[in-house]
Amino acid sequence: QVQLVESGGGSVQTGASLGLSCAVSRTEFLSHCVAWFRRAPGKEREGVAAMWVGDGTSYYDDSVKGRFTISRDIGQSTVYLQMSSLKPEDSGEYYCAARPAWQTCIWPPKINDYDYWGQGTQVTVSS
Repeated sequence: QVQLVESGGGSVQTGASLGLSCAVSRTEFLSHCVAWFRRAPGKEREGVAAMWVGDGTSYYDDSVKGRFTISRDIGQSTVYLQMSSLKPEDSGEYYCAARPAWQTCIWPPKINDYDYWGQGTQVTVSS
């Protein structure tokens, strides 16, 4: 069983930066694809970024390329999402999720491919 605990999030103004963290409680941290999803009000959950933790290969939605960075700290078993130049349309509930061990990242990510989910953290960007 993999448990994910998110932290970070909050309310900021347009153009600000914010960082999210996802602590992964699993010794085989390197064998997972971890992704960040967001659900904007009235919209379906969508993939924002993903990373194959083992080698750091990462993927981004076009809407966040150049503004968001996914990274990991292997020693801390944590995946981060650093968000900059935030826009109101970035607002939503952000979730980190992990695929079962040794299931590679596929982009764009499919929600049903991810078995393990964090509780979500709210990001609100005001204009």
